[in-house]
Amino acid sequence: MATVYDIIVRPVITERSMASAADKKYVFEVARDAGKIEVKKAVEEIFGVKVKSVNTLTVLGKGKRMGGGRPGTTKTWKKAYVQLTEDSKAIEFFEGMV
Repeated sequence: MATVYDIIVRPVITERSMASAADKKYVFEVARDAGKIEVKKAVEEIFGVKVKSVNTLTVLGKGKRMGGGRPGTTKTWKKAYVQLTEDSKAIEFFEGMV
């Protein structure tokens, strides 16, 4: 059984994700085998907030050249967009970054 810290790998910090943080929408990298319900429960338990909805997508790895021109790829990973309810508090981790 995976812990909540195994499900949520890291927050995704980009200009686009920080702009949506004002609307209580946050982006996280999650475990590839995690479902929407598991992501929802993990975010609620870690940050103490109420989640309205979760959307997930798989980001495919890009082709890269690895040492000496040999082909390779970056890793494929899963991204989760988390929308909090209106009455929920904001996640403090993202407060100073906006």
